[in-house]
Amino acid sequence: MIKTILSAIILLLLCFQLNAQELIKKHTPLKSITTVWDLDKANKQGTFKITAYKPIYFAASRWSDSPNRLPYSENADYTVTDEIDYNSFEMKFQLSFKTKLAESILFGEGDLWVGYTQIAHWQIYNTDISRAFRELNYEPELILTYPLNLSFAGFTIKMASVSFNHQSNGRDLPRSRSWNRVMFNIAMERKNLTVFVKPWIRLPDAEDENPLITSYVGNGSVTAIYKLRKHTFYAIATNSFSFKDNRGSLQFNYLYPINDNLNLHAQFFTGYGETLIDYNHYQNTIGLGVSFSTW
Repeated sequence: MIKTILSAIILLLLCFQLNAQELIKKHTPLKSITTVWDLDKANKQGTFKITAYKPIYFAASRWSDSPNRLPYSENADYTVTDEIDYNSFEMKFQLSFKTKLAESILFGEGDLWVGYTQIAHWQIYNTDISRAFRELNYEPELILTYPLNLSFAGFTIKMASVSFNHQSNGRDLPRSRSWNRVMFNIAMERKNLTVFVKPWIRLPDAEDENPLITSYVGNGSVTAIYKLRKHTFYAIATNSFSFKDNRGSLQFNYLYPINDNLNLHAQFFTGYGETLIDYNHYQNTIGLGVSFSTW
């Protein structure tokens, strides 16, 4: 297993070395919110064009200091009683796409999008459990966006949106996890910095599989993306916004270009809820891989 991981890392570093000199003089600006979300009314790109939504990446190696071998829920029906010997090392990848369903609605300014994100945690190095997927999270989303042009604290607020978000892992009892949210989003930018502020409201669920998920995962997130020459940094923080038992998570990512369409990608996570099955499980993880699309 260790040899496989080291071989993957060496291959990534060789690719990086071969292409670094070609990229040394290049400066790729951060994608503007206007471009990513097609906010320019005079240059609309039309409907049903599939584009990246959240980052698309593949981590050949992800290490956890506390694999969740016995997931539990405050709802006893969703508490696992048979421990599985998961490895600390696994693979992780994220796919995410969006497409516009309708444009120039809501006073001729808004757009309606559908997004889909899937995150996979794959125990590919664990032959004892036949290299099974440990967790798959599915996240479809219906998003209504509206362009803005407001100044705030040195930033320009470019967009507001509201969305209906469903997230689930598609598992049977007792490992099933799901929740529904109404999410609000304010997107702003300043030079090489883009910020998304996204509070959400959890919708009631008659069969609550994870009753205290917002107490651990939080009631909102802040995403910040910063571009410094060839380097891209982005962080995603969630928080419960509670003075008592304050919890949440922080995911930090660093990207460096291998070529025009591929980046070396390092990721660090600390806190609760890296996946739905881990919503109330605290861990620290480190991953290394490649990124095909960023924010």
